[in-house]
Amino acid sequence: MLSYPSTIALSSHTLNHLADLIRAERTRRRGRWWRLDAGRQALLALAHLRNGDTITRLACGFAVSTTTAWRYVREAVDLLAAHAEDLNAAIRRIGRLAYAILDGTLIPIDRVADQRPYYSGKHKRHGVNVQVIADCAGRLIWASPALPGAVHDLTAARTHGLIDALTNANVMTFADKAYQGAGGSVRTPFKRRPHRPRLSRRQKTVNRHHAKIRAVGERAVATLKGWKILAKLRCCPQRTTAIVQAILVLHHVQISRHPR
Repeated sequence: MLSYPSTIALSSHTLNHLADLIRAERTRRRGRWWRLDAGRQALLALAHLRNGDTITRLACGFAVSTTTAWRYVREAVDLLAAHAEDLNAAIRRIGRLAYAILDGTLIPIDRVADQRPYYSGKHKRHGVNVQVIADCAGRLIWASPALPGAVHDLTAARTHGLIDALTNANVMTFADKAYQGAGGSVRTPFKRRPHRPRLSRRQKTVNRHHAKIRAVGERAVATLKGWKILAKLRCCPQRTTAIVQAILVLHHVQISRHPR
């Protein structure tokens, strides 16, 4: 079996943050023997999340069994997810923004036994739906728990209470046509209806400006999917929420170390 050195596009501050959480958890449990120290376990988990390295490859690289590598990654993800912000905490920060951008994305998954709820007709593939909120510069602010891919973006936003939360916080929010009819403080482009007059010149102008604002929000989706584990999840879809929350925590730790 050949091996080679590699890199992870994260700071040592992020590694130390996760390692500290692992050490604290080990101290709480007491007296358990560990194959890897906290720093190595943190490195293993980050390689899986950021680079998308498989559990089998990581097990070989870190000289542990596949079961141990899987358990170490799961423990690290759960520790991080436990420190993730809920929507109410996120809204307190979002309420200070000039405006927010709301978008939905599909995270591909392996096929599961019950395929129908996870099949997205829009994307023509199986996956889970995650709602993403970005600020006016396209920075990732918050991501929702995952829902089956067949769920429409507007339905997902209402299920998570995003529309009401953003409206109650009086945050102007820009979204695409998938959120038509959301109401509240959510603004969507004009959409031509069948058997109705074409859009006026003013409506087309509004749509162009709306698209320029909303396009910035794609950066937040790209930031989230920059974690290669989300290129295609090969675990149980029900683990998606914990993984996304863990990534959010690591993302905020990373940008707090390197503010823009």
